[in-house]
Formats: sequence, C-alpha cells, structure tokens
Amino acid sequence: MPAAVTLSLAACMYSFTAGAGFPDHIRTIAVVPFENDTNRFELTQEVHEALLRQLPRSLGLTTAGEEAADAVVTGTILRYELTAPLYRRGQQAETVQVLQREVVLVVRVEVLDRENYTILWDQQQLRVVGQYLDASETEDVGRTEAIELLVQEIVDGAQSNW
Repeated sequence: MPAAVTLSLAACMYSFTAGAGFPDHIRTIAVVPFENDTNRFELTQEVHEALLRQLPRSLGLTTAGEEAADAVVTGTILRYELTAPLYRRGQQAETVQVLQREVVLVVRVEVLDRENYTILWDQQQLRVVGQYLDASETEDVGRTEAIELLVQEIVDGAQSNW
C-alpha cells in the first residue's frame, strides 16, 4: 500500500508545460509597428492595426506600451508580391486570361520576453498567401486575407513555443 500512495503522489506532482501556455510573468504585450522593406507603405499600418486588434486577445494578454509590456512583438515586412498562379490561354494565341491572383507577404517576426531578455519566438521568413479572383475581387481582398493569415501564423507559432 505505501508504494501505491507514493506512486499516486508522484503522479499528482507531474506537469507538462511545453506548448501549454505562456510563462507566468507574461501578462501584457506590445506590438511595435513593423519596419517595411517594400514600396507598399500602407502595409506598415495595415499589419500593425491587425496585430493590435487580434494578437493580444488571441494570446490571452492585454496591450501595453513597449516600455511597460512583458513581451514585445517586432518585425520587418520583407517582401510583397502579386502573382497569377491560375490562368488560361485566351481566344487568341498570344493572350492570357488571369483567373486568380495571389498576394504573397513575407515577414520577419520576433516575440521578446523583456523580463528575461530572451527571444520567445522568432521566424526569419514567415510567408503567407492571400488569394483573390481577378474578375470579381480586388488586390485589397487578397492583401486582407494575407494579413489575417499572418496574424494567425504569429499566434500559432508563439503558442507552440510557450
């Protein structure tokens, strides 16, 4: 009987924390506007607003200023491209009809723990793709989708590491 009691007590003290949540001291987060290496200057504001709106809530944190936050998100928008992955030949031999376009967004992201001076999560080449139909939608639709996917990738990546 004593061996069973010891075994059950040992089992109660066991816990698994990898990927199960944030360090206890991380309660607030600051999102710094990303640097922008593209010629699409509106991306800085659009990415920043989406991250501010969705990231703290999705991570279960509250927003704070950079100097007061427990964690800080920084990054750089590295690339913005428009591609046409879906097309067909037109009626004439030299023409092409684009059916679908993609907005490709590539960023570098870091989540820093200010208290412990460590990088909690980083991704050097985070690539997301937003799609839109060329005939009925605009590039804005694809860009919005790409930014939403970017936010979700940051949430998923940060939670997988903490």
